[in-house]
Formats: sequence, C-alpha cells, structure tokens
Amino acid sequence: MKEHLPDIALGLLQQLISIPSFSKEEDKTANLLMSFFKHHGIEAQRKGNNVWAKNKFFNDAKPTILLNSHHDTVKPNPAYTRNPFSADVEDGKLYGLGSNDAGGALVSLLTTFYYFYDKDGLKYNLVIAATAEEEISGPNGIELIWNDLPKIDFAIVGEPTLTDIAIAEKGLLVLDCVSKGKAGHAAREEGVNAIYQSLQDIEWFRSYRFPKNSDTLGEVKMSVTVINAGQAHNQVPTECKFTVDIRVTDSYSLEEVLKTVKENVKCEVTPRSLRMRSSGISLTHPLVVAGKSLGKKLYGSPTTSDQALMPVASIKMGPGDSARSHSADEFIYVAEIEAGINSYLALLEKIL
Repeated sequence: MKEHLPDIALGLLQQLISIPSFSKEEDKTANLLMSFFKHHGIEAQRKGNNVWAKNKFFNDAKPTILLNSHHDTVKPNPAYTRNPFSADVEDGKLYGLGSNDAGGALVSLLTTFYYFYDKDGLKYNLVIAATAEEEISGPNGIELIWNDLPKIDFAIVGEPTLTDIAIAEKGLLVLDCVSKGKAGHAAREEGVNAIYQSLQDIEWFRSYRFPKNSDTLGEVKMSVTVINAGQAHNQVPTECKFTVDIRVTDSYSLEEVLKTVKENVKCEVTPRSLRMRSSGISLTHPLVVAGKSLGKKLYGSPTTSDQALMPVASIKMGPGDSARSHSADEFIYVAEIEAGINSYLALLEKIL
C-alpha cells in the first residue's frame, strides 16, 4: 500500500490552511495543489485557480466519476481568538480557516484519488478537481472548467457532512426587490411612504407557503435578509430596497418560483441569477446503493454547494460538520480526516 494516506492528507491540509485563499484569491493554494500532484507523479491541469487530473489508466470508453471539492475560503469571522492561518493541532483538533469547510473533504478526496490513481482495470474513470470560488458561487470555479473536463457521468462533491450522504440539495434564488413611493415631508400628510408600501410584500414572503413539499428537501424557504430605505428623518422615502433569500427544492424550478413571486407582490423583482439549481440523485443510483450498504445516513441538504452548478447526478459527502463552517476558530478533528478517507475508499471500492 502507498504511504499512510491520513498523514499525507493532514500535512497537505496544514499547508493549505497556512496560505490565505479567499474566493478569487486562490492562486497560491492552486500553486500548492499543482506541486502536490507533481510530487506524486500525477499530471495535472490548471485553468484560472482550478486544478484537475485524470487517473493513470483513463479510458474514454468507460464512464467517469468526478471527485470535487473547493480550496477557497470565506474571510475569517471577526470573533476569531486564534491565528486563522496557524494550522495548529491541539487535543486532536486541527484549527484553521478552511479546515472544516472544505479542507478536510478536499484532502480526503485528493488522497483517495491518489490511492486509486495507478490502479488498472477499474470499472470507472476518476477525475479529481480542486476548484475555486465555491464560497461565492463565482463564474471562475467549476463552471469555468466544466467543458474542459472529460464527460462526467456523476460526481462526489466533498463538503462537511459527518460523512453522511446528501442525496438532494436545495437551490438558491436571490431576489433584489424595490418598493416605490412618492417623496414628501414627514411632518405633513404628503407623499407615499415606500417603507409602508414594502410591508405587505415582506409579509407575503414571510407567510407564503408553496403547496408542494419535497420528500427529501421539505419546503421552499423564503427569508427577507436585507432592507434599506430613507435618507433623512423628515423625508418620506421614495424607495425601499430589500433582498430575499429563497432556498428552492426539487419540487419547483427557479423559474416557477420566480413566476409565483411576481404574481403575488407589487414591488419590482430582479433575480440575481438563475444558475444555482436544486440537485438530486436516484435512490437506485450505484453511489446511493453503495452508501446505504455502508450504513450511511441519507438526507436532503438545505445548503448549496458546487452541486448546484453541475448538470449531472451527484452526492455531497465528506468529513467535518457543516455546523462548524464559517465559525470562529474553525477546526476539524484529525480523526475525522482519516474517517473521511476511509469512507470515500469504501464507497468507491463498492462500485469500482
């Protein structure tokens, strides 16, 4: 067997943590990943800050599995008490920005790919892609390289799931809304207050329930998350702008949700994007069957990932806990990394 995979994974993750890699600024971690592949004798490709590689005996006649996770991070939470780039191991925990989301999953997938890289006679090809801009759903991440990759049949997306398997994921629709009023002096009965105009629509977003529920993802969830209006205490505001975060299940398309919104509110509604679609996979898919045979919990995820940008069936799975993501003093247990590698190996060995 090759070198002890958890040691390789831990060492690489400590290096990744020590290099700031905020979304759009991942060039130095991309350099490190290219060096990692070169060190292990694996030919890799790079476009922007995305790095990918194919297994040694890649065969165009075989179907292909994509292993994907991201190497960008959010900026550190202001409540950090530790150096977010120190990568310290204490009491079995590896601390550092991106350790849990999604560094642990990324290095577990990379070492899993390394394990299978030069094995001949596999039923599927393997492609590993370490991608950028996941945290901002940016255009220079997985979308940038999708057409450069070999034809992908299905994917394993590495995110912190306690190594359980998300078989469905909510899509994301962000709406910028504007309620219009008419200027006037606050001391007199003048104008039309745009804030008051917005209240009925905001109440609709708060209380409306879409009739169809998803078996795996439950309800469509709408939340008004940002509001801005007014310039002076004595002036009736002419505009009230607010933002709505909508988590869309596989029961509706983004277009259907948008149509329903526009039919029910008076404000101007502008979607930021129609890219982040819900995703799902059949319960009879080989990945799901293999996961069930390993005793993995199957669930629907309320959070979005690069799955939303992949036009193929996929699951989301990896070491770490989603509840720790973006938190101050982020960490992952060292034992979770080994468990992640073992889970990926066991899952793939069932189908390869």
